[in-house]
Amino acid sequence: MNKLSVVIPSHNDIYLHRTIDSIIENAAGDIEIIPVLDGYTESKPFRDDPRIKPVWIAQNVGMREAINTGVEGATGDYIMRTDEHCMFGERFDMIVLSTIQPDWIVVPRRYFLDPVHWVVMDLPYVDYERLKIGKTERGEKFSGVPWNKPDGEKYDIDETMAMQGSCWIMSKQWWDNVIVRLESEGYDTFYQDSHEMVFKTWKAGGKMVVNKQTWYAHKHRSFPRTHNYGGERAEKCFAHSLSVWRDYYEQEIRPAWGI
Repeated sequence: MNKLSVVIPSHNDIYLHRTIDSIIENAAGDIEIIPVLDGYTESKPFRDDPRIKPVWIAQNVGMREAINTGVEGATGDYIMRTDEHCMFGERFDMIVLSTIQPDWIVVPRRYFLDPVHWVVMDLPYVDYERLKIGKTERGEKFSGVPWNKPDGEKYDIDETMAMQGSCWIMSKQWWDNVIVRLESEGYDTFYQDSHEMVFKTWKAGGKMVVNKQTWYAHKHRSFPRTHNYGGERAEKCFAHSLSVWRDYYEQEIRPAWGI
């Protein structure tokens, strides 16, 4: 049986333990859970389960390097990254791993989570996202927006252009050979990771797909965020991502997708 390593970059999030509980209660296969405590220590002990293998980083390095650190310590055949405020569908791991291909990044169907009551909100789910260049206060950035993909309702597993980045699964080999690591130089610590990964994947001949046979629910944006930044610092990250990938997106990706 293939082993799944679940990496959870975390920075003072009160829902981390509930996220871990949801993973343990719904996973059906061989898993390890790697909470990466980025520059803080947990006041509440983790549940007594040998599959939980926390990693502590003394100095806050940000989401990108926290993910890199977790993946470096992963021992599974496949890796999953999730935010620390998510709920998961029953047997989510086995459903994805039963069909995943070596060159895929897989995203489950995404619902919206009310973390206070720990329930899925009565809002439309997201299957597909379209990659576009959108406007910001000071410039532009790559963005994923909900997309009513033509004929998408015909497929349970289908290619998509973008993802939020809060939950994905890929083979460890694909990460090691293609993604290698999330880059911090130019990108800074937080944004544009999902776009970086899909561009690298497309360049290597792979795909990003949505698997609608399972799901996760991510904390709705109406609830407070635990770590992010904006302003000039974020804009520099957006501009760097565009400088690296814009020509590829405009000249190859948009024509290939017919958008």
